[in-house]
Amino acid sequence: MRLAGIVISLLIGIISVGFAWGVGLKDLTVSSPERDVVIGREIYSNICIRCHGIDGRGSLGIKLVPPPADLSSPAIQNRLDGTLFKRIHEGKPNTAMGAWKHTLSDDEIWDVLAYVRTLGVGNNAQP
Repeated sequence: MRLAGIVISLLIGIISVGFAWGVGLKDLTVSSPERDVVIGREIYSNICIRCHGIDGRGSLGIKLVPPPADLSSPAIQNRLDGTLFKRIHEGKPNTAMGAWKHTLSDDEIWDVLAYVRTLGVGNNAQP
């Protein structure tokens, strides 16, 4: 009985710390269903490429302030899936990165995220 109480306290503590840091339950998931990289690539090519460019490093023709995130960088690639999902879903305040929650379904956002993962350093993915 005492062990169960310790385990429950530990779980509550972990979840509380996560919420205090702005981390939601999607950030704490261990695994997610398989996502469709091909559909993600199609969506990226139609929507995201305008600002993030063909290789995810930013479009050379558009000068945004601040510039779009380099999706191939370790700074982005090392983030949790849930964190990146939230950024696409909710957007980023005071930037050109708008919320896509009204345009894309959650499944479509996860598919785009699966494609973004292919843009990591050393990959030569092309839309």
